[in-house]
Amino acid sequence: MNLVFIHGLPATGKLTVARKLATLTGYELYHNHIAVDEALQLHAFGTPGFIERRDELWRQFFQRAAHERPHGIIFTFNPENSVPQAFIDWLFGDWAKAAIRLDSVELRASEAVIESRLTASTRQHFRKLTDVFLYRQLRLSGSFNSPIIPRTDLRIDTQKKSADESARLIVAHFNLRLTR
Repeated sequence: MNLVFIHGLPATGKLTVARKLATLTGYELYHNHIAVDEALQLHAFGTPGFIERRDELWRQFFQRAAHERPHGIIFTFNPENSVPQAFIDWLFGDWAKAAIRLDSVELRASEAVIESRLTASTRQHFRKLTDVFLYRQLRLSGSFNSPIIPRTDLRIDTQKKSADESARLIVAHFNLRLTR
């Protein structure tokens, strides 16, 4: 099985690129907000209960996926300091050693582009960060500096490439099979 791990700051286009990539490859898309939004139903963001529940949901998904999804998965992830480093270490270490190929892609954009994208109506569907002032506070306080992603195999500037171009670059870089 192959996992394409797409990470980056808020509003860099992770979900948009992941959707295009899923269409091209037939991989299952597992957006990180699926677990985040479920954990928010029971716990406030960042509380110990929230962190524990989100971690549990992520790990359960990946453990099942390793056995049930032979083709591939795309996982979108925003590094932020409420995610324990232990989860990332597990994902890139123990879990990935179980005959899983993990391709790590970072999406980037300038601060001006990120801030302009934060208020897009498409970000309202999930409980994504949409407040530019809060984003600035979090960025300045170092909230997005951890956990540390152990490796990045490909970096893409999404203000210079469209979602379709970015997805096709991922396909080409990792030699992924197209379903279309």
